[in-house]
Amino acid sequence: MAHSLSAQKRVRQNQKARTINRVRKSQVKTAIKKFEVALKSGDVAAAKEQFRLTVKKIDQVADTSTMHKGTASRKKSRLARRLNAMIAKSK
Repeated sequence: MAHSLSAQKRVRQNQKARTINRVRKSQVKTAIKKFEVALKSGDVAAAKEQFRLTVKKIDQVADTSTMHKGTASRKKSRLARRLNAMIAKSK
């Protein structure tokens, strides 16, 4: 348990940040799951739209430093590879 006022404030700030970060990470995971569902459905248009929304969410989270920019870039790259494979397969 923190005793000094500054340490108590730091605990409060960390709790608040942790809550916000967990929400943001959850939103990214949900967006990725929706993209995976769109991929499995085989609908190219739906997959492209969901990819666009997922990339937007990942970029938003990376801008807030909840997620490192390199991690965001890696996630987007892997999702794009899967989308491009699906498009190539459907042709």
